[in-house]
Amino acid sequence: MERRLHSLASLLKLCCTAKASPYAGLLQSTCRTFSTHFLLQDVVEDLESTKPSQKINDQSVSLAKSLAILSEESFKQDKIRPLSRSDHKRLLELRIKKCVKAQYKNGKFHNIMENVIANADTLRDAYDIICLNSNVDLGSKQEYSCFGSLLEELRNGGFDFEKNAVEFVAKSKAKESLVLPRLKLRIVQEAIRVILEVAFRPYFSKISHGCRSGRGHQSALKFVSKEIGVPNWHFTIPLNKEVDRNMLSKLICEIEEKIDDPHFVSFILAMFEARVLNLAFGKFPKGYGLPQEGILSPILMNIYLDAFDREFFKISMKYEALDLDRNYTMDGHSSNLRAWFRSQIKDKNEKLNHVTETGTTTRLYACRFMDEIFVAVFGSKEASQNILSEIVDFLNSSLYLDVEHAADKIEGRDKSHGIQFAGALVRIAMENAAKVRAVHKLKDKVRLFASQKEEIWDAMNLRIGKKWLAYGLKRIKESEIKSLGLSTPLLDQISQYRKEGMKTDHWFKTLLKVWLQDINVKDEANEKVVLSKYMVEPALPQDLRDAFYDFQKKASLYISSEEDVTHELLSNFKKIKEDCVIRVEAPLNFIKRSLNRYGLVNLEGHTRHVPALIFQDDELIINWFSGLVRRWVRWYSQFDNFEEIRVLITESVRMSCIRTLAAKYRIHEILIEKKFDINQHFDTDIDLTQTDYAPVHDEALMYGSSYSGLCALMLFRVKVPTRNFKCFIMGCSVESPSVYSICVKEKQRFPGWKTGFAPIHWSLNRKRVGICNKHVKDLYQGNISLQSIEFGALTK
Repeated sequence: MERRLHSLASLLKLCCTAKASPYAGLLQSTCRTFSTHFLLQDVVEDLESTKPSQKINDQSVSLAKSLAILSEESFKQDKIRPLSRSDHKRLLELRIKKCVKAQYKNGKFHNIMENVIANADTLRDAYDIICLNSNVDLGSKQEYSCFGSLLEELRNGGFDFEKNAVEFVAKSKAKESLVLPRLKLRIVQEAIRVILEVAFRPYFSKISHGCRSGRGHQSALKFVSKEIGVPNWHFTIPLNKEVDRNMLSKLICEIEEKIDDPHFVSFILAMFEARVLNLAFGKFPKGYGLPQEGILSPILMNIYLDAFDREFFKISMKYEALDLDRNYTMDGHSSNLRAWFRSQIKDKNEKLNHVTETGTTTRLYACRFMDEIFVAVFGSKEASQNILSEIVDFLNSSLYLDVEHAADKIEGRDKSHGIQFAGALVRIAMENAAKVRAVHKLKDKVRLFASQKEEIWDAMNLRIGKKWLAYGLKRIKESEIKSLGLSTPLLDQISQYRKEGMKTDHWFKTLLKVWLQDINVKDEANEKVVLSKYMVEPALPQDLRDAFYDFQKKASLYISSEEDVTHELLSNFKKIKEDCVIRVEAPLNFIKRSLNRYGLVNLEGHTRHVPALIFQDDELIINWFSGLVRRWVRWYSQFDNFEEIRVLITESVRMSCIRTLAAKYRIHEILIEKKFDINQHFDTDIDLTQTDYAPVHDEALMYGSSYSGLCALMLFRVKVPTRNFKCFIMGCSVESPSVYSICVKEKQRFPGWKTGFAPIHWSLNRKRVGICNKHVKDLYQGNISLQSIEFGALTK
């Protein structure tokens, strides 16, 4: 608002001095409207003192030129505003893209390796992009001194992949290995990524949502839940394949269609042979920017699966556009393209007609997030099965991908248990009306109240039973003291079970065993039930027992009657198609399991402290927990059950943070909460439009940063006496005061849910890295990902 008022004030002053005197009255009235603002008070005075009869200087500037000058001044003011990391990265990529586009000739890009990659400016820009990904200020970045040797190696073709990569082998029976690039190779990979995006991104299909500008995880889920509608049938395509020779040949052919450079293609092949670059379809959840994915994996996966996107449009045209007898409408508007297409072929082939059993036109929708594919079909089940069969045949024959159990993935509108897509459970549900919600709420309250009364009843009976046991043991012990002279018929009766030399406790256990045999309680679960049901309840007054069980019976009858009412209401709602909606929900059970694996809760679900964080600074401890909250807010903000996630965050993460600090200082949790003001760090009622919490719409610019998996960095040792380490974050020149050990909490496996906890490759477990305090905080807060760490720094 401040800048707009400045611009308005400048515009009014220019109009006063230019040839715009006929509009002085209008401008004067406009200024009086805003005269309360201090910026426009001087303008109002100037307008009132200006007379219409005043002569304009012949050398005065014209109004059009004045307005042009004003726009230039406004542009200069905008340039003064500091640029964000994304803006800096976008500008650096534009410089590389200009060099790439200069090599475009006759429909292809030529001499990419010689004129673009083997260029000092390109390599420096790629290095600056890496520094921005690492959240390193370009003014304070560590200068890289090996550009000369890197240029020579690239130009001569003598780049040593083995020397510029590091391999980690997991300490397991499978001996899983992971090869990661060093900084030299990482710079070249960053340049290759920008080049591939220039060549291929403009041609990607609209159904692709993985790591593209304006398209990502949230846009994919929004398309599925908001834009498709409620399909008759929907399914996912579970891919499972690691890249082999056939797939690699197919990928190279796709690249050669746009780029004509043998050296560039041979360099990509050499990266695959060195295993520093890999494509694994369906092996682990994508989109986190973890080391096992690689910086080139997203763009290469989109290039490879773009053939599927094109094939899907052919299948869609076959089932939609060739319906010759019907006019396809969407929201009341007919499709002119389909109408024209049908008119062209109607006389040629009258047999191409795909009409569903219900008389509606078959429609297809697809959404692909990286290697996860979701397909929705409006039509018959037979049509959806044929579509699935054609898709699987194409993936097997043309793309050499394995599809497992695809036929079992088809779900209908009537029976939808939900399918997994992009870390969410996508299912068709009834939109409950107010009556149904009220019935559920009242029924749950009655059930909860009845269960609470039953728990109180059993607890009081158990308490009486324990007192009965204690009294019996006391009486037996007193009977051994002859001076007390205790002799009753009951004691005389039970004395027959006491053998000579038997101790009191053994005698008491023998009596209990005889009593249990008499009442025959072999099938009971535990001793609590025995004491409550077989000892205490028979001794209670009959009217008290009748009142309790009558209440429980009436409560169960009410709950069952309300369930019948609910089923009747839901059966009525099923007849109305408009009440069906697609719900995108988070897998709460998997989140709770991950919380247990990360040590935030125990097996019973109760929060606990994290021992690995106790020796870290207070600020880093709070940042670790608050970073988890930030990731969840970013990842689950568009989910339908986000409120349940919010409660889970409040109850689990916040309390675990308090208990970790309480265990560190050994003081009460209430004092910890007041001392550190925990609530301000875990305020989940936040505005998602803020910079810190707003979702990263352009995943192509900041791949994997905001959604990166939260890994526990356990403090290994405070100081290294024999050697000083610089921070392992690429581009950072600050010395690392501490060495951390990466503690892998979740072993990678598939299928896996994207729960905010991404599985890290098991070979990185217990690997030591030196990170400065600033970047430890950035890693905790989700400002950087594990891609920014140079894991081979210790082995140099």
